[in-house]
Amino acid sequence: MPAPLDPATLPNNVIALRALLLHREDEHTAELQAARNGLMEQVLRNEQLKLRLAKLLRERFGASSEKLRGALEQLELVLGDLEEQVAETAPSEPEEPAAPTTAPPTTAPKPRRKPARKPLPEALPRDVVEHAAPCACPKCGGSLRPLGEDVTEVLDYVPGSFRVTRHVRPKLSCRSCEGIAQAPAPSLPIYRGLAGPGLLAHLLVAKYCDHLPLYRQAEIYARDGIDLDRSTLADWVGQTARLMRPLIDTVCTHVMTADRVHADDTTVPVLDPGRGRTKTGRLWCYVRDDRPFGGQAPPAVLYCYSPDRKANHPRDHLASFRGILQADGYAGYAGLYERGVTEAACWAHARRKFFDVYKATQSPLATEALQRIAALYGIEATVRGEPAEARLATRRAKSAPLFADLKIWLEQTLPRISGKSELAGAIRYTLSRWQAMTLLLRDGRVCIDNNAAERSMRPMCLGRKNWLFAGSDSGGERAAAAYSLIETAKMNGFDPEDYLRQVLARIADHPVKRVDELLPWNMSSVRARLDQRDAA
Repeated sequence: MPAPLDPATLPNNVIALRALLLHREDEHTAELQAARNGLMEQVLRNEQLKLRLAKLLRERFGASSEKLRGALEQLELVLGDLEEQVAETAPSEPEEPAAPTTAPPTTAPKPRRKPARKPLPEALPRDVVEHAAPCACPKCGGSLRPLGEDVTEVLDYVPGSFRVTRHVRPKLSCRSCEGIAQAPAPSLPIYRGLAGPGLLAHLLVAKYCDHLPLYRQAEIYARDGIDLDRSTLADWVGQTARLMRPLIDTVCTHVMTADRVHADDTTVPVLDPGRGRTKTGRLWCYVRDDRPFGGQAPPAVLYCYSPDRKANHPRDHLASFRGILQADGYAGYAGLYERGVTEAACWAHARRKFFDVYKATQSPLATEALQRIAALYGIEATVRGEPAEARLATRRAKSAPLFADLKIWLEQTLPRISGKSELAGAIRYTLSRWQAMTLLLRDGRVCIDNNAAERSMRPMCLGRKNWLFAGSDSGGERAAAAYSLIETAKMNGFDPEDYLRQVLARIADHPVKRVDELLPWNMSSVRARLDQRDAA
């Protein structure tokens, strides 16, 4: 901590006193950040020691200790998330050394020890990019003579193979003033990093789209003769997440300015190292898709992570939203409806309750409810993609009488059955939300169900079968950010890996005020997906 101030030595000038206090505040902030980084490094070191011990035990006891295999995989995931978090929160490395200040910092944070960089295999194919030097000395205009060259090798990934891109920058000296001229160093997504944009894009898509944890990817790369430590991959993921933050904010703005948003959430098992087991986090999705009512805005999906399912999370996520929220009957959304958001309920949820009764009991009443709801879906199929006005006119002419008959039937059926039955519960669920259930008769933009959000949750549900759990809360937040970009690209019919490759090749030097140019629908050169089924 800074030494206590001596009142006798304080300056009398107000400006000088203010400058002194600001300087001391900066010192305190730097010391606090250094302490936080030191604590994170200590946690990381402890987890590394645990992993080393688990590996030694497995080598000692061999196949007879199968329980250690699960512990090893769990520790690999914990370490990956910790290393990503350190990379994401660490200060960016400056390209030029900062000018010295009059008051040196009281403590300097200890640099994080990184794995030694290994030379790239000579057998890898290499693409040479020549960066032309100036024709004349930029200082005095004199003629230049060769002085050597600097070579920067970047490990990149072309689908199906690794390649090394060699950036060669001839260095020339001036005959007149002995000045040195050279093309600027290539801009890379990670400053002084080994990974090119193609490799980073492949890493992210493999982890968040193909659901391959980092330690498994490291094993796959090793089969190609590329020795990349899992901690190195985690560092790349963390730094890439930090680089993508402005683009995620832009996706959020696009989604929250929609007239109608679909919302849903699902569970995410998250490691809780202090308790020695997993806890249950939540992954929320908010989908903008205007295509069902003929809207021209590009579709997009925003994912958000939270450590629990408390109502304050969707309220914070949707703080700026004032349109129609199409969602299930989760009570946590009630606060949104009280402040101006319009509720649109989901007939798929209501239908599912009747279907569960039918599947269990073959109830004729449940069968009739399903047939009545199916008739409503049949009408919706005829107006999908039509303008909102045309959808509304068709619904008022054809669907409104069916809705009226369905409500009368539900009200007459409820007193005839046991109030404790599952069928009675399904009827009460539907009637209690009738106003929200029938909003589609008053607004042509509303869909009959929330299936758009449920489709967007499908990749997460499939992923849980592979990666089993997230490594930490911060890992859940990084996953939500990556899913937002990957699934938004897929919704617009683009190959997510090609999209991320082009974004990462440009985003480091791209002006923040023009980051919307990097949204999928604003990049015409991105390759279309071969499989368009999920984009329809």
